Amino acid sequence: MMRGNNILGLLFSNVHEEKIRELTEKRTMGSVPFGGRYRLIDFPLSNLVNSGINKVGVITKGNYQSLMDHLGSGKAWDLSRKSAGLFMLPPFGHESTVYNSRIESLASVMRFLNNSQEEYVILSDCDVICNIDYSEVMTAHLKNGADITIVYRYGKLPKMINDPTVYSIDPDGRVRDLLISPKVSGECNFGMSMLLMRRDLLIQMVNDCVSRNLYNFKRDLLQRNVENYRIYAYEYTGFVQNICSMNSYFEANMALMLPKVRTQLFDPNRPIYTKVRDNMPAKYGLGSSVSNSLIADGCIIEGTVENCVLFRGVRVDKGAKLENCVIMQDSVIGPNCKLNYVVIDKDVVIKNDRSLMGFQSYPVFISKGSVV
Repeated sequence: MMRGNNILGLLFSNVHEEKIRELTEKRTMGSVPFGGRYRLIDFPLSNLVNSGINKVGVITKGNYQSLMDHLGSGKAWDLSRKSAGLFMLPPFGHESTVYNSRIESLASVMRFLNNSQEEYVILSDCDVICNIDYSEVMTAHLKNGADITIVYRYGKLPKMINDPTVYSIDPDGRVRDLLISPKVSGECNFGMSMLLMRRDLLIQMVNDCVSRNLYNFKRDLLQRNVENYRIYAYEYTGFVQNICSMNSYFEANMALMLPKVRTQLFDPNRPIYTKVRDNMPAKYGLGSSVSNSLIADGCIIEGTVENCVLFRGVRVDKGAKLENCVIMQDSVIGPNCKLNYVVIDKDVVIKNDRSLMGFQSYPVFISKGSVV
């Protein structure tokens, strides 16, 4: 078993935000709420911590107020420590401009990379929800004598996924070729935006790209070097959901109703940690009815709720009927409202007798703090 403290974690908290502009207008991709009590960053962060990694840098670009508020000192993830721990890496780069690409963002945190002692580094995005054990990736990496190990999944390419990478992989796991945003139908090996490599190799490759004015991570750092380095692939087979559109966000929340998904995602041996908010238990009124829903603590329910995800502190008044909704923290649904296929951001008030109806492929979205 490798030592987890020989690996540094790096999370990109802002990538692909334009795909769910509605939810990332006032926050980073990493702090988008999910599943009743979590934020998207809780998943990659908990995966790193559960694999024994105790030094994590979070690369941010803008809008990171709610992210910093959520992560705090990293105590909830046991990352509040004297040495190592959690590092926020805001966007004050090697030049004064705010970067747009992954390579620029890595170049801007070069001092952090150079000062770290860890031998390996894991890079991950925040828009992939899964529960992965990185120590297995590391074992495969060492066994193959790889320079870079990418994590991939075999299956149908999710629609709308952000510039997908599709790999051709030898039977022994070596990557022979990678295509970026190809037109593929049917099953393929697609990347999950996670990779493991030696820290000094990452520094060298990023510096090499910057000095040639090449800033596309997949094209210039990976694709260009398929022949030059030993790039291997590790297949992940558990539950995974890419958040690449409002629709996929809605579906990922709805998938949590399935016991099979919950057991894979919330493995008691590898728990997903989040910021603690001590709330009273949910209260159900006399005439209330709740079926097949996830209800967080602090909710007060007087109406009918079916197939919904309710975050902490949501209030559903008498006569209100909610079906297939995702309702975020501290929102209030007034008496006799009818909602179906609606995604409601935090602190929204829906006044009495309102009727809102979306469709499975197009849920209605109500933005943060609105009054309807």
